[in-house]
Amino acid sequence: MRDSIERFSDRADNYAKFRPSYPDVMVRFLRNIVPPPAIVADIGSGTGILTRQLLDSGYELFAVEPNDPMRAEAERILGDRPCFRSVRGTAEETTLLDRSVDLITCAQAFHWFDRVRAKLEFCRILKGTGSVALVWNERLDDASELNRKYDEILRRWAPEYPNLSQRRVGLEEMRTFFAPGEFELYTFPNDQSLDRETFLGRLLSSSYVPNLGQPGHREIVDAAGHVFGEYEAEGKVIFAYETRLYLGRFNKVA
Repeated sequence: MRDSIERFSDRADNYAKFRPSYPDVMVRFLRNIVPPPAIVADIGSGTGILTRQLLDSGYELFAVEPNDPMRAEAERILGDRPCFRSVRGTAEETTLLDRSVDLITCAQAFHWFDRVRAKLEFCRILKGTGSVALVWNERLDDASELNRKYDEILRRWAPEYPNLSQRRVGLEEMRTFFAPGEFELYTFPNDQSLDRETFLGRLLSSSYVPNLGQPGHREIVDAAGHVFGEYEAEGKVIFAYETRLYLGRFNKVA
């Protein structure tokens, strides 16, 4: 199993191009909870997919990312934005000041963190009434035959996938993380319409999928291409996704 910080180093470009963004309705929901111009720490910010959407909404952003190629890609895309600050740090050691942020966001990243140390760090950098938003775009494996076939391909041709798919964080883990505070789970539909290039690019953006030059790469790309051809209509397929937002605070609100 590769180190969690370095495992995306060889696919930052695919990640930036082909990973789905987050629903506008979710970002508007966050705006209502924590109105801009608040200060946000987007931790595990990767190539800046959610970071960009938050910047567009008027927030000031600290994009905290430990992986050098991923962070460099975000800096390339967002470096000219005046409210964007790129930070080399981790969830456990952000390097940010005490009580300096109003909102922490983590998109597709929290499952990699040391939760005990991350909680201590989040409590340190959050202002007293600050909120934490943990976000995932979840593929709905049973929502369609396409999604089921895609999952079968991963289980057959991506040896790391079965172990990593078990890293999904459930309600009990969330209760433990936010205790003694509280959280709510919100869901938003986020289906993706993909042509052949974006379908295969989305596949290769996953850290557990064999990349170019690695054993199994040709086989998994060929299998995915066959599935695309089986289910495409007018050159595209619909991938069923749901965005899950766990929004909470570490202290109970009186």
